Amino acid sequence: SAPNGIAGLETVFIEHPDLVLLDIIMPVMDGLAMLQALRKDSWGASVPVIILSNLSDDKIREASQAQHTQAYLIKTDWTLEDIVAKIHATIGE
Repeated sequence: SAPNGIAGLETVFIEHPDLVLLDIIMPVMDGLAMLQALRKDSWGASVPVIILSNLSDDKIREASQAQHTQAYLIKTDWTLEDIVAKIHATIGE
């Protein structure tokens, strides 16, 4: 976890997680900007990303899909158990 988008980006580049769970609304750097920066990196171009947000804006959803995200989940529509299941399904566990 990270307190903002820049710290999140730094963390994923250091730790190389199996998956990035990304919110759109974050301080300092929003999730879409972080996603675009992540996708410019050779490792970051292929890491699975799931967006988990309160925003249901179609333009934001389309922008995230253009960056090859695995899913765009609206927080209020998913239980924690469903989110964990989606993560496991995405990383093949």
